[in-house]
Amino acid sequence: MPLVKTNLDKLDFSKLYKQQMKKSTFKSKSSTDWDKKAKEFNQNIKTSSYTKDFIEKIDISDCETLLDIGSGPATISLALANKLKVVYALDYSSYMLDLAKENAKEQNIENLVTIHKSWYDNWEDVPKADIVVASRSMEVKNIKKALKKLNEKANKRVYITTKLGGSFIDKEILTQIKRDIIPRPDYIYILNTLHSMGIFAKVDFIKTNNKRFKTLNEDDFIQRLKWSLEKISKKEEKNLREYFNSTYRFKEKNEYLTWAFISWDIEK
Repeated sequence: MPLVKTNLDKLDFSKLYKQQMKKSTFKSKSSTDWDKKAKEFNQNIKTSSYTKDFIEKIDISDCETLLDIGSGPATISLALANKLKVVYALDYSSYMLDLAKENAKEQNIENLVTIHKSWYDNWEDVPKADIVVASRSMEVKNIKKALKKLNEKANKRVYITTKLGGSFIDKEILTQIKRDIIPRPDYIYILNTLHSMGIFAKVDFIKTNNKRFKTLNEDDFIQRLKWSLEKISKKEEKNLREYFNSTYRFKEKNEYLTWAFISWDIEK
């Protein structure tokens, strides 16, 4: 039979993803950056509904092992550890993994194994697992290569999340500094890259409270914006402080983030 081609076949979504990542205002953080952020992140994730929503969507039937990529303090891994024989937490921040071990000790969990690696390291010695997850950790330069790595390490199922829309910062905040931003690639790039790889994934969504800039402290508000935007001029900072004190601190903070929950089964 002749090969049937469509317009979709002409689009290289992994290449488009790479171009969008390169243009994006929001740059990936280093392991040192995350080491500094680890303690705060560990506290925030414990009070978020995100973990509960994520693990409720995971099918662990007939599974014994889980590999958590970009695990941070191993919140997802530890939430499922008592139902599995071994959970592996892989992260490039050594302090995140130290916190993962502390969290495991506090919860009397003894089957957590930590792996200090990044997306760009050689994964030959990383064990395969029945389930592979990458929760909010898909900020990579080459999405196709990363997805292949996940697929190769999974025996049965893969679960990943990525933000719907490529920016965490409210438009009203950006208006104060009159700055246009270029977002990161949206989830549809990942979905279509998987399609081009012959992987027909399912998509669901998780909605969570946006606590990223929720603070009553002016300096904390500025620091959180600097984490996202990296550089803020003196004029921009002045405008943001005025906005914080006149408006933002008095606002109802019922803002939400939506995460695309993408999953697929491994074809035998």
